[in-house]
Amino acid sequence: MRELELLAPARNADIGIAAIDCGADAVYIAAPKFGARQAAGNSIEDIAGLCSYAHRFGARIFVTLNTILYENELEEAQQLMYAVQEAGADAIIVQDPSVIKLAGLYDGSRPLKIPLHASTQCAIRTPEKARFLESLGFSRLILERELSLEQIRAISASVDCEIEFFVHGALCVCYSGQCYLSEKISERSANRGACIQACRARYDLVDDNGKIIVRNKALLSLKDYNLKARLSDLTEAGVSSFKIEGRLKNASYVKNVVRDYSLALDEIIANSGGNLRRASFGKVSGGFTPDTDKTFNRGYTELFIDGKRGKWTSMDAAKSMGEELGTVFGLSRDKSCFTIRPVKDGIRLNNGDGLSFVSKDSEITGVRADVCNGLTIKCKRTPSLYEGARIYRNLNIAFEKEIETRPCRRLIGVEICLSTQRLADGAIRLTVCAKSEDGREVSLDIPAGNEIADNRERMRSLLTAQLGKTSGHYDFHLKDISNPECLPVMPASAINSIRRMIADNLDTQPCNARALYNSPDIREIIPEDQVNALKGKTIDYKANIANTMSESLYRAYGAQIKERAYELTHRSGAELMRTKYCIRYELGICPKFHGKKSGPLYLVNNGRRLTLDFDCGNCEMSVTGQDL
Repeated sequence: MRELELLAPARNADIGIAAIDCGADAVYIAAPKFGARQAAGNSIEDIAGLCSYAHRFGARIFVTLNTILYENELEEAQQLMYAVQEAGADAIIVQDPSVIKLAGLYDGSRPLKIPLHASTQCAIRTPEKARFLESLGFSRLILERELSLEQIRAISASVDCEIEFFVHGALCVCYSGQCYLSEKISERSANRGACIQACRARYDLVDDNGKIIVRNKALLSLKDYNLKARLSDLTEAGVSSFKIEGRLKNASYVKNVVRDYSLALDEIIANSGGNLRRASFGKVSGGFTPDTDKTFNRGYTELFIDGKRGKWTSMDAAKSMGEELGTVFGLSRDKSCFTIRPVKDGIRLNNGDGLSFVSKDSEITGVRADVCNGLTIKCKRTPSLYEGARIYRNLNIAFEKEIETRPCRRLIGVEICLSTQRLADGAIRLTVCAKSEDGREVSLDIPAGNEIADNRERMRSLLTAQLGKTSGHYDFHLKDISNPECLPVMPASAINSIRRMIADNLDTQPCNARALYNSPDIREIIPEDQVNALKGKTIDYKANIANTMSESLYRAYGAQIKERAYELTHRSGAELMRTKYCIRYELGICPKFHGKKSGPLYLVNNGRRLTLDFDCGNCEMSVTGQDL
């Protein structure tokens, strides 16, 4: 039976626990250093606590060590890997290939047993790259987000690795791991977890004559990913882990998105005819009703999943706009009161809701709804508000309160069978056998006095009711009572004590995780069929080689090293990013699709100029920076 995993982000351990409670099968989180989000580091102690909680449900914790590593950081990185393993983590997410050697896959010294996952920062978008990474020892590949289903299917068919794919959240405009714009502008490297998000900045689009074609737009900013409707397609294409972006997002965002996608996966599994199951245990009950339109988003896109272009940009609003409500009419003269003409029925406003709109000078402006009367809003005077403005809600007070006050609860199912026996001395022995949904078993023999219940049906009902409750993180169900004619008289307190004893005994046994993920093999030699895998290939700065271990690994595969990572060289004229997104297509001036002609184009911001190049054969755009 094939397992599907919902993988959630966590800025900290508390958010990780919340994600598991809402239905995540796995959580990825950063260690104290070397994570691709510098602002999301966590202590080893916190990671250990999160691992302990996750493992109650057979859920897994993956720790990010997905920056490139400098020479003087290798020993520290290796010690961190051992610490993460000892904390109970189930995998490490890796960008720098030196981690393979640090893990002992080649020299055999103190190897790690923990699986290694190849980060999306490894820029995995071809079967050839996938096979190379598999040969290094990675057990899972996290693919580029810009791929189509056809490309995902081809990669999945070419390897035996698990395939992980992003399904929701923010999108980098370029191929992952190969963006150097932040480093070029500010010497803050995206490959070192310090991206300044230059793709969300505003630019003028200028032609070769200096004419401004588009003024003050976030021309490199994309909408957010949303593939909830495509989970079945991705499953068929070979994806087993569905990843939510957002290690800098708050708890409300993570809870909402995880619950939404967990319910969607449950529906797919229910309709699979028994061929699919979740990768962890426990049923989520109660809680709020999720709605991803009501949480942080820049609008949604399915990007290139169908191998077709669409309108992907969020150039008018690089920040979260939230849920579209409608348009402004009846604006008061002092611009402190207006009414919304709704885009759909059923919209309800709350005092304190956060609203936003794009002003006529293209600035995102926030408005707080101080007092709401139906769809009429009183607010502070907002000079840039205008009739016809499209209003969005980026903070729904009622929805946030619902998430906070109606938490989800996740419980492991346990079935109980009882049997009774009258002993020779007249005493009654109650034998309790319990089995959890993950296969743990408990058997207890309990003295139950010597008085047989006169009203056996009443006693059966009491046993069913009291044993059918919850204890700890277990949800009990009385399945069967054998030899009911010997049911003893038992008070509710004694029955409750039995339930708690079962829970305590189950807790002494680790949850039986589904199937163990692949672990890397310890290899002292390169697989024979891969010895010359890179022979004749010249490796440039896009391989992000920042230390001698990585360099020697590539050389062992036959590659010629032309240059090291951009962060070390700052090569003049280097391509700073390459993307499937194309500004010319977005603006309707693409020669290939729209039959338009255009000369050289540039992005200008605060006196800095970036050159746009268009590879129409591959339908890609690249950005090159002049020396600043």
